Amino acid sequence: MMQRILVVEDQEDLREIARFALEGAGYEVIEAATGAEGIAKAETEHPDLVLMDIQLPVLDGYESTRRIKALPGMERMTVIAVSSFAMRGDEEKARAAGCDGYVTKPYSPKQLVDLVRQFLAKA
Repeated sequence: MMQRILVVEDQEDLREIARFALEGAGYEVIEAATGAEGIAKAETEHPDLVLMDIQLPVLDGYESTRRIKALPGMERMTVIAVSSFAMRGDEEKARAAGCDGYVTKPYSPKQLVDLVRQFLAKA
């Protein structure tokens, strides 16, 4: 069965890049453009991993991650923060919100696929 990745990203072009890279690597991609949509899709679609943009309008990636991990049976869901924040403390803030990994934009598609593979191999 194909592993499923939920990409929560408000910028359509960045969702497209992630989708292209991940589908090319053999993953099924589920997309959400908002934090609320990401939470709903995590609950209904049960992905194997979530790529969570941090800078989302209304409900940011930190709060979206907390809410996903609070869902019944989702506390162990792997969430990788995807952020343009690269200052000291940003990764720690994402991990405190429940993110298991952290990657900064811009990233190469290969870097993203490698990171996803690494986390899925641990699961």
